[in-house]
Amino acid sequence: MADTRAQLRSTTVVLGGMGLLAAALTACSSSSPDKRCVDRDSYTAGKGYHVVSDKNCRSATPVNGDYYYGGKKKGDWVRSGSFTPPRKSSGGSGGSGGDDSHSVHRGGFGGGHGSSGG
Repeated sequence: MADTRAQLRSTTVVLGGMGLLAAALTACSSSSPDKRCVDRDSYTAGKGYHVVSDKNCRSATPVNGDYYYGGKKKGDWVRSGSFTPPRKSSGGSGGSGGDDSHSVHRGGFGGGHGSSGG
């Protein structure tokens, strides 16, 4: 019986440690994707947008600079990305699409709807 309890404690510690490791890895991997300053007026079908200095996106310059997210970079050009910044993920499940940072989600298995009798 003592061996069973020790086994359960050991398993709990390992599983708890794995949860912490998963949370740490998720936090590290949620860094922002590639973000580059590009000249919006430089688009060509074969190359995409010309990558320019970040100062063109931070202040008024003659270049029509804007941040471009993701995409494939080849030399000084980038394509297949977006000017829309990616959403920040909270790491939890959700998915209404709106700002639900103030909502409370309760319930375990089954979503917490209704009541269970017994």
